[in-house]
Amino acid sequence: MGHVWLQATSVPLLLGVALTVNGRLEAQGERKTQADAAARLIGLQFTDAELELMMRKVGANLRSFKRLRREVLPNELYPALAFNPFLPGIVDRSVALPARELALPTRERPDDLKALAFADIETLASLIKSKRVSCVELTQMFLKRLTRLDKSLHCVITLTEKRALKTARQLDQEIAAGKYRGPLHGIPYGAKDLLAARGTRTTWGAKPFENQMLDYDATVVQRLEQAGAVLIAKLTLGALAWGDVWFGGKTRNPWNPQQGSSGSSAGPCSATAAGGVPFAIGSETYGSIVSPSSRCGTTGLRPTFGRISRHGAMTLSWSLDKLGPICRSATDCAFVMAAIHGADGKDPSARTKPFAMAKTANMKGLRVGYWESAFRNNEPGQKVLDNLSALGCELVEVELPSYPTGDMMFVLNAEAAAAFDEFTRSNRDDELVRQVAQAWPNVFRAARLIPAVEYIQANRLRTRLMRDFDKVMRNIDVLVHPPFAGGILALTNLTGHPTFIAPSGFRPNGPPRSICLTGQLDDDARLLAIAATWQAQTKHHHRHPDL
Repeated sequence: MGHVWLQATSVPLLLGVALTVNGRLEAQGERKTQADAAARLIGLQFTDAELELMMRKVGANLRSFKRLRREVLPNELYPALAFNPFLPGIVDRSVALPARELALPTRERPDDLKALAFADIETLASLIKSKRVSCVELTQMFLKRLTRLDKSLHCVITLTEKRALKTARQLDQEIAAGKYRGPLHGIPYGAKDLLAARGTRTTWGAKPFENQMLDYDATVVQRLEQAGAVLIAKLTLGALAWGDVWFGGKTRNPWNPQQGSSGSSAGPCSATAAGGVPFAIGSETYGSIVSPSSRCGTTGLRPTFGRISRHGAMTLSWSLDKLGPICRSATDCAFVMAAIHGADGKDPSARTKPFAMAKTANMKGLRVGYWESAFRNNEPGQKVLDNLSALGCELVEVELPSYPTGDMMFVLNAEAAAAFDEFTRSNRDDELVRQVAQAWPNVFRAARLIPAVEYIQANRLRTRLMRDFDKVMRNIDVLVHPPFAGGILALTNLTGHPTFIAPSGFRPNGPPRSICLTGQLDDDARLLAIAATWQAQTKHHHRHPDL
């Protein structure tokens, strides 16, 4: 069904969507009535004299809107504005770790390669480098396993089998010739299907883009290929990166296949948790790595905003979108981050900072912040605090700045509506599977009523939030918290801080519980080293669903 733009008379005049009836402008009095209704709709009130003065400018704006809408603006075209988490006065407190060569452990080939389904990257890398397992063998095993799992989990949009086997054969030839690219050499992985990959569909999880072909590799895909990783599948995401419902159904949680995997990195988390891929690349704008990782029990990193180029990824929000690894452990996340971080000259927000691998961190005297209400009557969370304290950390109680972060998140809706402007105006949004209040079609339409002034004001308030949260972070090394407590998810996405998430225990019936560590800006490497040290003591990440 198409949109009936004239149902709300305030909408057409305010937004320039429709101002004519039978090709003629509405009478001046009617236009003033519409303008008055439009102002009231967004919480403003003007006098009759003010409305009279406004009419000529409103008409001029409308003509400008119409002319600008003739320009074709593809999703990948970014605005002449770029968000930077480092405001003046916010100091870079990242700690550069010393570069070191990490020796791979010695591993023996198992009798059945299926035993490697949940192996970490170090184990797989050791087997490949020593030629105990070939790249082709490993790729074939994971392709078969993922195909089987997908029948119940619905986590795959496209298997990239032809590309994967070609890459794996080439990598085996390189090993035979003495060329080894590093720890990701021959390691299969999956990519959330908002990342472009040459030779395969990039559907964005949405029916209108089901057959979209982008004839290039996203920067992340390109860098992983250079590191030797083997792309075996494009994995599911909720349509246009919301939720776990895509045009092929609902992606399932491996711990409870009756339940959705959450989203929007639904497929990457489901497939990784189920042992369908050793790791995957997801994305987060407002919880899309944290939420499905919490549901599926994966270990994930939402990096500092700007640490990874988003070139070749579907744009939802220029000031909030981030790509990140979804893995089995913090160390695995570090292996992947080492390969994909840095600027590429194509994403104006991406920057290059050092990233060094470290499997452990010195925890003695490490200042770990927490706020008391997040752990009150939270026994699993309290155990995490006890774990960190036993490792030598100093627990520091902090207070989060109080901001209406949920209200500020209409910044995301406004940017998403801009990214999919023509999609909405052409009525193609009617083709999306979910047509409910809390789904993109409705949110895109409602976002047309967000005034530009309010969008800018929210971003000005965001500046104050960033500075006030920096005052909290300057007194600690990391902040520990449940994934969604106290509005922390919205807050840290707005500020651009990196957040690590991993299982912290399990409910009596099996599903995981998760905990988050939020680090300093650009301190992703140390954050992962701290997390790896904690994980080595707890072992929660070694537990897997019974499939």
